[in-house]
Amino acid sequence: MERQLLLFAILALFVVSCKQKNASVQQHIEEITPRNTGINPGNAYNDLFLDTSAVEKFITRQKLDDTTGNRLRSFYNSRNFQFAWFDSKGLNEQAYGFRSVYDYSKDTSEPNKSLEYRLNALMTGESDSISPRDANIIKTELQLTQRFIEYFRKTYPDAEIRQLEHFIPMQKEELFKKAEEAIRNKKDIFSSNTTYSTLVKFLEQYTSIAKKGGWDSIPVEKKKYRKGDSTLLVARVKQRLHMTGEYPDNDTSAVFNDNLENAVKTFEATYGHVPEGAITDTIIRELNIPAIQIVQCLLVNMERMHWLPVSPEGRLIRVNIPEFMLHAWNGRNKDFDMPVVVGKEGKGTTMFSGELDQIVFSPYWNLPNSIVREEILPALARNPHYLQEKNMEVTGERNGLPIIRQLPGKDNPLGRVKFLFPNSFNIYFHDTNQKYLFNKEQRAFSHGCIRLGDPVRMTRYLLADAPSWTPERIDSAMNSGKEKYVRIKSPVPVIITYFTAWVDEAGHLQLRRDIYDHDSTMAAKLFTR
Repeated sequence: MERQLLLFAILALFVVSCKQKNASVQQHIEEITPRNTGINPGNAYNDLFLDTSAVEKFITRQKLDDTTGNRLRSFYNSRNFQFAWFDSKGLNEQAYGFRSVYDYSKDTSEPNKSLEYRLNALMTGESDSISPRDANIIKTELQLTQRFIEYFRKTYPDAEIRQLEHFIPMQKEELFKKAEEAIRNKKDIFSSNTTYSTLVKFLEQYTSIAKKGGWDSIPVEKKKYRKGDSTLLVARVKQRLHMTGEYPDNDTSAVFNDNLENAVKTFEATYGHVPEGAITDTIIRELNIPAIQIVQCLLVNMERMHWLPVSPEGRLIRVNIPEFMLHAWNGRNKDFDMPVVVGKEGKGTTMFSGELDQIVFSPYWNLPNSIVREEILPALARNPHYLQEKNMEVTGERNGLPIIRQLPGKDNPLGRVKFLFPNSFNIYFHDTNQKYLFNKEQRAFSHGCIRLGDPVRMTRYLLADAPSWTPERIDSAMNSGKEKYVRIKSPVPVIITYFTAWVDEAGHLQLRRDIYDHDSTMAAKLFTR
C-alpha cells in the first residue's frame, strides 16, 4: 500500500512538472513585445514605416512557426513597424553588414534564391528612392528579418529576445546618453572582435573631454614648424596634445622640443600619416576636430562592429577602405600589410565578404558598360584610332553598346595579375600600371575595384601551398602576355570593411577620414541634433 501511494505521488509530481514546463514554454512562445508607440517619423532611426497588416500577412503566407512568428511581431512592435533594412534611399548599412556576415557564415540552410536576386539588384542598381508600399520592397524587408531572426537564434542561442530587437538601431538618441550606455556595457556579446571593448576605453576618454567643453581651436597657419622653432602656436599644440595624452608634460612654453616632436609623430600615426614630427596646416586641422565629433565617430564605428564576422582559424584577407590598406592574416598572426587603391567618391568600393578562389595572370581587361558609355565612346568620337592606340579590341555588342576589352600588356590598367573572389558587385583585386598612386596618402582613385601595392607578394601568399608555383614561374606567368587562370587549392576568405575608428594591435587608437560619408549618414540617423 505504501509503495502504491509513493508511486501515485511520484506520478502526480511528474504530471504537475510537465504542465508547468508546458505552460512555461507556451508563455515563452506567446510572449510578444508591446508596440513602442513612442517611436515616430521624427525620432526613428529609419524614415520608412510598414503597414501593420503586412507583418501578419507575411507570417501567414510563409507559414512561420509560433516562435519565429512571435519574434517577428516583437521585432516590429519594438520598432513601431519601422523598416529595419531600408530607408528612403534604399538598403541601409545594416542590410549590407548583415548580408556580408551571413554570406561569410556560409549558411546554406535557407537557400532563398529570389531574395538573393532581389538583394543583388538593389545593391548594384542606382535607384534614387524607395517606396514603403512597393510589394517587392516589403517582401525583401520581411524576408531579410526572417533570415536575421533565424541566423540570430542559431548564432546566439542564449541571447534574449530583447537583445535581438535592439541589435538594429530603432530611434535617435542624445549623443552623450548613447556614449554612457556603451561605456556601462563595456563588452558587447555580438562583437567578436576585441576592438569593440578596447574602443570603449577611448570612448570614455573622449566623452569625458567633450563633456567638459573639449579643446580650444588652434589658428591654422600655412607654415611648417619643426623642433627648435619658438612660437605661441607651439604652446597651444602642446596644450592640445596634453589633453589626449600624446604630450606627457604639462609644459606651456613656446619652444618646439624633443617631447613635442615625439608627440606630433604619435598624433600623425593616429591619422594614418607617415610620421614626420612637424606641425603643418593639415595637422592643425586634425588637432581642431572637436572631441564631440570623435565621440560620434567612435560610436558609429562601434555600431558597425556588430557586423564583423568571426575570424577563421586559417588565412584571411581584410581590406579596410578608409585606411587604404590590406591586411593578410594566418590565424592570429598577421603575415603582412599592403597599401591599396580603392574606389573614388561616387564609385565607392562596397562593404561585403567573399572567398578568393582564382588568380588570373596576364589578364584581359573587360571594360564595364559604364566606362564604355561614359569614357570610351566620347574618346572614339574625338579619335577614331583610340582603340588601336590603347591596345583595345571590340569582341561583340550588347544592348546597343560595343563589348570592349584591353589586351594584356604594360598599358593594361589591371597590370600583370588579378585576383577573383566572386561577388554581386564584380569587385576584385588587381595589379595596376599606375604605381605612382601608392605614393599618395589618400588613395581613392579607382572605379570600385581594389588595386594592390604588391601583387607579387599576394600571389606568393595565395600559392604558398602549391610548391610548383616557384617565384620564377609566377614572374613568367605575369609577363607572358597570355591570359591564364589558376584555381587556388584552399580559397581564402576576404572581408571588405569600412572603419574610420579602430584600435590597432599595439593598442593605439586609429582614426581616418570618412571618404564616402558613411559615418555622417549613420550619425544623422543615430543621434538627435
